[in-house]
Amino acid sequence: MIDVIEKNLFHLHNEKISYIFYVMQNGQLGHLYYGSSLDDITNEDIVYLEQQDSKSAGTVKYSPQTGNFNLSDRMQEYPVYGSSDFKCGAIDVYCKDEPWYLDFKFVGYEITNEKKRDLTKPSSYALGSHEVETITVTLYDQDHQLQLIEYFSIFEHQAVIVRHQKLINLGQQSVQVQKMMSGALDLPQAGYHLLSLDGAWLKERHVHYRDLTQGTVSVSSLKGASGHQHNPFIALVRGDNLNCGDAYAANLIYSGNFLSQVEVDEWQRARLLIGINPNYFSWQLDAQNSFETPEAILSYSNQGINGLIKNSQDFTTNHIIDRKWQHQNRPVVFNNWEATYFDFDEEKLLLLAKKAKSLGMECFVVDDGWFGKRDNDRTSLGDWSVDRHKFPKGIKHFAQQIHAMDLQLGIWFEPEMVSPDTMLFKKHPEWVVRHPYQRTAIGRGQYVLDFANPDVVKSIYQQIKSVIEETDLNYIKWDMNRNITEAYSAFLKENNRPQTEFFHRYILGVYQLYQMIISDFPDVLIEGCAGGGGRYDLGILFYSPQIWPSDDSDAVERLSILSGTTLAYPLSSFSNHVSAVPNDQVLRLTSLQMRQNVCNFGPLGYELDITNISDEEVAAIKNNINFYKAHRQLLVHGQFQQLITIDSGSNEVAWAVYNDTCTEAIVGFYRKLARPNTGVLDYIKLPFVDKSRHYQINSQDIVSGRLLQSVGLRKPYQFNGANGDTAQLRGDFQSYLYHLQVVD
Repeated sequence: MIDVIEKNLFHLHNEKISYIFYVMQNGQLGHLYYGSSLDDITNEDIVYLEQQDSKSAGTVKYSPQTGNFNLSDRMQEYPVYGSSDFKCGAIDVYCKDEPWYLDFKFVGYEITNEKKRDLTKPSSYALGSHEVETITVTLYDQDHQLQLIEYFSIFEHQAVIVRHQKLINLGQQSVQVQKMMSGALDLPQAGYHLLSLDGAWLKERHVHYRDLTQGTVSVSSLKGASGHQHNPFIALVRGDNLNCGDAYAANLIYSGNFLSQVEVDEWQRARLLIGINPNYFSWQLDAQNSFETPEAILSYSNQGINGLIKNSQDFTTNHIIDRKWQHQNRPVVFNNWEATYFDFDEEKLLLLAKKAKSLGMECFVVDDGWFGKRDNDRTSLGDWSVDRHKFPKGIKHFAQQIHAMDLQLGIWFEPEMVSPDTMLFKKHPEWVVRHPYQRTAIGRGQYVLDFANPDVVKSIYQQIKSVIEETDLNYIKWDMNRNITEAYSAFLKENNRPQTEFFHRYILGVYQLYQMIISDFPDVLIEGCAGGGGRYDLGILFYSPQIWPSDDSDAVERLSILSGTTLAYPLSSFSNHVSAVPNDQVLRLTSLQMRQNVCNFGPLGYELDITNISDEEVAAIKNNINFYKAHRQLLVHGQFQQLITIDSGSNEVAWAVYNDTCTEAIVGFYRKLARPNTGVLDYIKLPFVDKSRHYQINSQDIVSGRLLQSVGLRKPYQFNGANGDTAQLRGDFQSYLYHLQVVD
């Protein structure tokens, strides 16, 4: 997968992509190509790619010895600002207050084919030597005595390149790393739209497009988490083109502050950068020490947006999420939150559990309110002991009764937070993240614990560990409901470390807690959550195979959230709960059919008072759970594809999951608002079907794959004022599922 040509050109390739870089005449790494596979590239092709004899106007020559060579109009692998390149660079290092203009020259390389899964930090992995090759390139800046190690990995059958870096200080004095990005990609053209996933609490990861013109466009977070407002994932696409055309994407295996940006220069060339947000960040790099960046994923597709979806799904499922979760059924969950909120005791929960079991559910999750004196969201965080008023015989007794019903047990924790009324707060006020001044912000009645301090992480783990052991726990919902303000650590102060290291050290502490739990309890399924979707990223998915995508469980809003999320993350990671109506977040009334038809795509759950529903609803839930279980592997792990659009403003949404052989598929069609006098015939093209086969639709019509590709799947008849007897969908917020199976 990696060819070395004349010791100075490197070709990373498989059947899907080629990525080519080389050693430029100044000794630095230059970029030549990223796109469709060029397996049969010739020496003549290489000479053609490398050739650049002319000089762009208005540029500065790199040195008197290099002729017309300059960095302003050269594509580079890890650009540095200020040495004839005036665009944003990937790395900034200062010594005291002096900026260093770095010059990393090629020293050598090594190729390896091993990439083990390492719980100490989230990163990509491979299970066998045939799955991956990594080229490690060593570069050295002689004047500043800094060594830069660049890692490029290519995986079998995957259309992605994985990059990260390590900087080693070989000098005698400390330096400050003020910026060190993970991924850089220079492209010869900027004729794309920037696609980003943006929103807010309750409306996360909506798809937005921005024009790329001369200048810089970026999305970022400074909240201490990847955030509700922006996601690290960005893509460069040519319009809303679902199935054809070049498209590039970048994502970060990281859960803290990030920056994803694209800069377009005066020659309409684009530079993409992604990594740790350099604002409020620096790292004191002492002599003989190193700093390592998180991994960046650079993806390419020549099949438009659905190609990027396939890249994201395949790579994340096989090389970021622990692969064992592909082979274990995700349980159908009942969560008590919207059924009871804080108003429950053991007796009420057991009634809900018995009902959940009778409906076919498999895991009972006790959400917020089981510990301390937690009758509201302003108390008890940090004291993780059971509330004896609600569980008079203890949490172990309750757990035994749940397990006796042949149900799994899940419990909610918010381990990164502390309430002011707790013993933990009173004993260790120095463990709270806050500056040493009188005024300190408080959010949701709680403070953030200093996870930059390893002792804090260990203390919280000991509390959680005892609960896991006592309950024989199967499932954890890990929440984080407050972003970081006044980012200051007493621990860093005591250890003479800069406060600008806090945000990165904090998220490393989060990963440390994940590592402790998973190392001791590898079979516990952890569902990530941060006030819903406030930390939906590849760093969390490395440890948690699924994430609660939003606190908004409204079916209509979930259409937009899922459409955006599946651009960057696999369907298997998208946790769904069928909740009550009117919906608690937007007060919208939707049918049970609509809610279930949305939630069936991904891990399924329920979150409503099932002891107070009609017989018709009981029957509908049972039928849906039976359908879901019969097709669970397809609905969770099937190939996902958008069929109409990913525009959140569209009135209609359609998507599909299909198996690897395209012999079975489930298509979901959703219409938000009714329209007067709609036509009776309209179709959804299915580009994924096998055109040489025939498919039976909902055990009725048999249609050729060729027709389904060219004409499409007939949309359900919509009520139009004149077809009352034959309309299949009526009114607002309607949905319809198609089940397709090959019959020859």
